Formats: sequence, structure tokens, C-alpha cells
Amino acid sequence: MRRSEADPPDSSAQADLGVRAAWLYYVEELTQAEIARALGLSRAKVIRLLSAARERGVVRVELDARDTAGLALERRLVERYRLELAIVAPSPTRESAVADVVGHAAGTWLSREVREGMTLGIGWGRTLHASLAALRERTVERLSVVSLLGGMTHSHTVNPSAVARRVADALGAECYQLTAPLVVSQGAMRDALWKEPGLNALLERARKADLAIVSVGDLSADATLFREGLLPRAALRALAAAGAVGDVLGHFIDAGGRVVDHPVNRRVVAVGIADLRKVPRIAVAAGGRRKAAVIDAALRATGARILVTDEGAARALVDSRGVASG
Repeated sequence: MRRSEADPPDSSAQADLGVRAAWLYYVEELTQAEIARALGLSRAKVIRLLSAARERGVVRVELDARDTAGLALERRLVERYRLELAIVAPSPTRESAVADVVGHAAGTWLSREVREGMTLGIGWGRTLHASLAALRERTVERLSVVSLLGGMTHSHTVNPSAVARRVADALGAECYQLTAPLVVSQGAMRDALWKEPGLNALLERARKADLAIVSVGDLSADATLFREGLLPRAALRALAAAGAVGDVLGHFIDAGGRVVDHPVNRRVVAVGIADLRKVPRIAVAAGGRRKAAVIDAALRATGARILVTDEGAARALVDSRGVASG
């Protein structure tokens, strides 16, 4: 007899049922129809339970999806940029899913890299937010996580402080946050903030990080800084005129990786590019063909030797016509 399916989806009973369904599907490899019969449910209900289990983190999927073409791209990226490591994830069919795909690859990689006693610097953006789903939760003794840039005054999933906090929570680490707005109204205010003992101490901690992972934003209205209203979209034209191709940690850079001369760069409360370069191991995680130019620039600017990206961006990066040569 089929059991009632009217229980609320967030109830304890439903959660337990979801775990059972996930076990049968992923471990015992039963089909959805077989699970439906075993649990007395409709197949549609089983599909919903499995979907909810993944959303709650009951099921975590790790893929080694690199094919021969991806491996060849990785080798070419390593040679072109003198990288320690390149990871190329398959490009999704939807451009909007690039951050999720690259983020998953970045989170999987980061899970393997963190060590006891390490200080880890964290950037922000949709890609790094997506990496949280792939982080393997555990306690890493004496691990410190440092946010590399200020935050947003309203709560949002891509808030830099939230990303750093969630990484720290996942790894049982201490979290040091840059408790100031990411963008302030005047350069003098930014300079004054950096003189505050607490923020100055955080900057020093960031400089001494063992590993940093950052992402990039391109020069478009959909870039996080503009989409979230931290900067007016009217600034796009002036930034482009100044030579900017995008940003790293809110600092706008040109194709050669140089910080452009624009007032916005004097108002950003974030670890500077010169200070970031002091970190011995830096990873850039970003994808999408349209970001190839700023990824190229970010590798030049930061001296990063680790790149996590997707096939679309990788192909553009290894094609000397797609980005600045060098």
C-alpha cells in the first residue's frame, strides 16, 4: 500500500525518508521505480526526495570529468603561463552555469590542499560561493581563514564575509574578516580604515597567508561588483576608457595586469595586488570564454601559479589571438 505523501518536505520524517532513498539510489544502485516500490511512494516523490537530499548536502557528488581534450588544455595552460597546476572542467551547456562548474572543481581541489597550521586567504564572487558545495567538511587543526576584501552592508550569498565564514565553518577554522565596506565613498576614507589597528593586523595576516584563492570579474554589467550595486554601471565606460579588462579583489586591471588609474581603485577596501603577490601559492578560479582576457590579466597581475577554469576559457587562453600575448 502506498504511504501518504502529504508530509511537509522539511519534516524530520521526510528528511529520514530522503536519506533512505538516497542510500538505495546511490549506494545500492536501485532504479527510481524500484525505490518507489520499496518505500511505497510514487516515482515523482522519489525524484523530489533525491533532489532535496542533494540540496541539503546529504548527497555530495565528486567528479573527475577531465577527458583527453581537457588534459591537453591543462598541459598547454601550464606551459603558456608557467603554472604549477591547471584544472580544466568541462564547459556547461548554459553560460550561466559556468560558475557552478568551475566552483565545484575549485572546491574539490581546495579540499585536498588545506593543511594543519595553514593560513588561507579567500576572495569572493559566484565561483567561490559555488565552491562551498564541493568543500569536504572536516576539522583542520590550527587552520586560519582570512577574507581578502571588505563586505557588503546587506546580507547576500556572495558577500565576501559570508564566503570566508562558510569556508571556515566547513573546515573547523578560525575566521578573520575584513570588517569594512568593500567600496567606500572616498579614497581618504579607505586610507584611514587601513590605519585602524584591527584592519592593519588583518592585512598583515593576509600578507603572510600560505595559500590564497581568488576569482575575477569581467567588465560587464553582470559582474558581481555592478550586479550587486557596489559600483554604478555608469562607471563601466570610464573604466574601459582607462584600459580596464576586469577586476581582481575589486581592483581593476588592464590587459597587462597593471592596476588602472581610476578613482574606483582608490575606494576599494581589499588586500592590494602587491600584497597578494606576497602569498607563496595563489589560485585563480574563474571560467567562461568572455572572461579569458581578465583571467589572463589576473595571472599576470597576481603571479598565480594555479588556475581552475573551464574548457571555453582555456581554449581562449591558449589561443594567442584571444588574449594578450606573452
